[in-house]
Amino acid sequence: MSSLDLFRLDGRVAIVTGASSGLGVAFAQGLAEAGADVVIGARRTDRLEQTADLVRKAGRRAVAVATDVSDPDACTALVQAAMDELGRVDVLVNNAGVGTAVPASRETPEQFRSVIDVNLNGCYWMAQACGRGSSIINISSVLGLTTAGLPQAAYAASKAGLIGLTRDLAQQWTGRKGIRVNAVAPGFFESEMTHQYPEGYLEAMSHRLLVGRAGYPAEIAATVVFLASDAAGYITGQTLAVDGGMTIT
Repeated sequence: MSSLDLFRLDGRVAIVTGASSGLGVAFAQGLAEAGADVVIGARRTDRLEQTADLVRKAGRRAVAVATDVSDPDACTALVQAAMDELGRVDVLVNNAGVGTAVPASRETPEQFRSVIDVNLNGCYWMAQACGRGSSIINISSVLGLTTAGLPQAAYAASKAGLIGLTRDLAQQWTGRKGIRVNAVAPGFFESEMTHQYPEGYLEAMSHRLLVGRAGYPAEIAATVVFLASDAAGYITGQTLAVDGGMTIT
């Protein structure tokens, strides 16, 4: 097997949560282009079908399931749909996430809990429901590693917690179950979340981006494909910042 062959995902089945928009769409498309069949979940089912079409255009099978990852039963149902329709699960991409920008002195318990429920708890419920295959990739954020000038206590806490969860699941599951667990910490990528930033915010942060630009969705998707594949077979428990250098400035 050549080095390039190690990046292929032919014959494998991947689950991607939060696949109705943003980076979740890029992840599903990238995995399909690498050869995987893809099961996609999100709350917005109308937009899920658009992602499913991209997977099918790449020549792979797609299954779309309405999923709220804050509900453990819904997570179990998504994994069961993958098993029923495609017979296996090899890769889980925990991408579903929400964010707020509320000053800590004004953030309500309900607002804080709603972010933790999706971004951290939801990843845990999905990992528990899956508990099989060869690779789990948790989509954290550079805000789990650094600050970025916005009041995002709930979001930052959830993403930092996800990095800790990644380490512990890797410690528990890699040796015993053969499941590699890693995290990706994206920086600024074009998505619905970046559209909600205050005017001029990204320009003000540009001095922290050593590569001089925001990231392209295909770049982060390629990182996920790498971690899902045998090319990353000796990597587990790690968090890979894909951030244009932001976390070192």
